[in-house]
Amino acid sequence: MSSFFIKKKSASAAPGRGDKTTGPKRKGDNDGEKGGRKKLSKRLNEEISSDSENENDDGPNRKRKGNEEDEEIEETPQEKKLRLAKLYLEQLREEEEKKAEDEEFESDLIAGRLQEDVLEQKGRLQRLIADELVAPDPAEIRLLRGHQLPVTCLVITPDEKHIFSASKDCSIIKWDVESGKKVQKIAGGRKGTEKRHIGHTGHILCMAISSDGKYLATGDVNKLIMIWEAATCKHLYKFTGHRGAVSGLAFRRGTHDLYSASHDRSIKVWNVNENAYVESLFGHQDMITGLDCLGRERCVTAGGRDRTVRVWKIAEESQLVFHGHEGSIDCVQLINEEHMVSGGDDGAVCIWAVHKKKPLSTVKQAHGLHGNVGLEMPNWVSSVAALHNSDTVASGSHNSAVQLWKCGQGFRSLEPLFSIPVAGFVNSLKFSNTGKFLVAGVGQEHRLGRWWRIKEAKNGLYIIPLKRQKKEQVLEQ
Repeated sequence: MSSFFIKKKSASAAPGRGDKTTGPKRKGDNDGEKGGRKKLSKRLNEEISSDSENENDDGPNRKRKGNEEDEEIEETPQEKKLRLAKLYLEQLREEEEKKAEDEEFESDLIAGRLQEDVLEQKGRLQRLIADELVAPDPAEIRLLRGHQLPVTCLVITPDEKHIFSASKDCSIIKWDVESGKKVQKIAGGRKGTEKRHIGHTGHILCMAISSDGKYLATGDVNKLIMIWEAATCKHLYKFTGHRGAVSGLAFRRGTHDLYSASHDRSIKVWNVNENAYVESLFGHQDMITGLDCLGRERCVTAGGRDRTVRVWKIAEESQLVFHGHEGSIDCVQLINEEHMVSGGDDGAVCIWAVHKKKPLSTVKQAHGLHGNVGLEMPNWVSSVAALHNSDTVASGSHNSAVQLWKCGQGFRSLEPLFSIPVAGFVNSLKFSNTGKFLVAGVGQEHRLGRWWRIKEAKNGLYIIPLKRQKKEQVLEQ
């Protein structure tokens, strides 16, 4: 490197000396040239002493350079073309080699990342707890009442100390899990009071809480998304932009990126920290009824009567379409980053994998039938839930029971574990992060309509403890 630097210096000095003699060299000029060369050599010795020997050899090199220049002048046009062509081919060959090396490096890098993802997935994969679960004693199930109309949605805080629930009465209630008491209530407003009321004035259909427990988001039939400070229930922002009821909300884990789904058939991405809209995604052919996401920059949606489940890859701006239900798909939840569970008004519960467009497993009439003899119809599956990275899922309907299921090997089967008696429409289900309890949001009506009304049902939350047997007892059985 230093040798190149010295050559560069000497080359820059040569034109300066050549400027003094514009004509042919005379015999007397050699002495002056030698003196100038000695002065330059001395000056360079002071600047970079380690390369002084190269400078002393500058004279012979310059003479050879002059001879080469004479040879270049004598080069014919054909020879010049041939030389340039060879040079160009050599450059192309070097570029191809470099490109091949880069591609090989990139492929190795991708392979390494994929291997890391697989190992990470295996490391986090199923907490095999389904066989350890036992049906709870009905006396241990607690009912929390506070909403006047059917509960439509709920979330559990990451620390599992509080539950937020919302209802068709437009109110939001924060509950203490241990005591079962209300911590705070955000009352709903009447129609026509939108400008002066802080809160919702239409049925709330969905809600989500950020993974750090900082923000709570709620969506209603008036096309509005409200952002709240979860700790204090203070109203922060209002997001507008959807042209239909907001039916699904989810925060991306580890971020404050919010995904929203609507009956206007669109998905929107928001940045809550910046109080900003990011982008919209389109593809569903009918109103979207449910949405969920985990840590990756993607979300999954249920498309209602277009009978599709879709996985949206936000960064790639692409989507994967899945078919399998025979009716409207009303709910969907991710089990892990690669698998999901869905339910619909065809009475089926389906398990999906992102690499396969058909369900891995389907249980038809998962909650039985209703209706007169000969006119039986399957009970609609109105909600599903998954204990993340486990083999346990749950589903709810209006057949007075919440059903727990065990996912078989490779998620290729779904086996019933036990049912929990709950009267009414199970409009929302959530497992706590640790799997210690399951919460069901129940109402006298379906969250999306008023097709039936179960008068004996109570609008409220059911907190269902999930007890486990010891592994030794499981092995004995």
